[in-house]
Amino acid sequence: MAQQSMAHTAVRDGRYGSAITVPDVVVRLAGALLALAVAAVHVTDQGGVSALASPDWIGWSYRLIEVGGVLTALVLLLAPAIRLVPAWAGWAAGVLLGVGPFVAYVLSRTVGLPGDPGDVGNWGYWVGTVALLVEAGLVALSVSMLLSWRQNVTGWLQRDR
Repeated sequence: MAQQSMAHTAVRDGRYGSAITVPDVVVRLAGALLALAVAAVHVTDQGGVSALASPDWIGWSYRLIEVGGVLTALVLLLAPAIRLVPAWAGWAAGVLLGVGPFVAYVLSRTVGLPGDPGDVGNWGYWVGTVALLVEAGLVALSVSMLLSWRQNVTGWLQRDR
C-alpha cells in the first residue's frame, strides 16, 4: 500500500522519482528474458535449431547471437550469486547483444549485406520487427542499468573522500 502511495506521489508531482525502486532480481530477470528472446527470435528466423541460414557467415552469426543470448541471460541471473564476473558485465553483454543484430538488420534492409541482396527494402518481415523491438528493449534496459551502476560507483567514491 505504501509503495502505491509513493508511486502515485512521484508520478503526480515528480519530486520523489528516485524513491521508486524495483528489486535487483526483477530487473536482472527482465534482462535475462530479453536476452533469451533475442536468441529465440534468431532461432525462429533461421528455421529452427538444426537449420543454418544462408549464406553461411550469416548462419554462423545467428549461432553466435543465440549462444550470446543464453550466456548473457546466465550472467545476468548468476553473476550476483557466484561473483566470477563484475556486476556490470551482464549489462555490457546485453548492450552488445542488442546493438549488434539491430545494426546488422538495418544494414541488411538498407545497403544490403554480402551474399544477401534479397533483403534490401524488406521492412515488412514480422520476425525482424519483433527482433528490433526486443533488441531495443534490451539495449534500453542495459544502458540504463550501466548508467545507474556508474552513478552509484561515482557516488561511493565521492563519499569516501
